[in-house]
Amino acid sequence: MCLAIPLQVIRVSGASAAVQSAGVELEIRLDLIDGVAEGDWVIVHAGYAITRLEAHEARETLAILERLEASWQS
Repeated sequence: MCLAIPLQVIRVSGASAAVQSAGVELEIRLDLIDGVAEGDWVIVHAGYAITRLEAHEARETLAILERLEASWQS
């Protein structure tokens, strides 16, 4: 199973960006979408930002993923 997750952009450098969520920071590529800026939320799959999303959508998605993870630990 593949999973694309929302991450917040903390730094942009050309076609690369540093993103983070829950204390995890990654370097990703921005080749597939234009105009990504610091503070944006993006969906990341296989090291590439594949779409931008609103902050409230990112928070909702992360909450769902947290509930899913908690259900596996029960």
